[in-house]
Amino acid sequence: MRRITALIPLCLVTGLAACQMESPAAPPATPPVENACGAAELQTLVGQPASVLDTMRFSQPTRVITPGMAVTMDFNAERLNIEIDEAKRISRVACG
Repeated sequence: MRRITALIPLCLVTGLAACQMESPAAPPATPPVENACGAAELQTLVGQPASVLDTMRFSQPTRVITPGMAVTMDFNAERLNIEIDEAKRISRVACG
């Protein structure tokens, strides 16, 4: 106890980094790029029949998600997700 009490004035005077009681802050998370997968340019697909995808080719990783399909929860800003609804129409186009 006596040692700690003796170090406090030393820390205040010298400003030693080793004397800091606070834990270092975590680096800020890098926000994902809003349109890294190009989904913004493909919003015209929403409402179209899913069959239009049969003739399309995508340069980025793409997954077509159908109702009841199991998908991973990992986020990949460069992956294009195309969601199909029960009526076999494209309901959503988004990055992730």
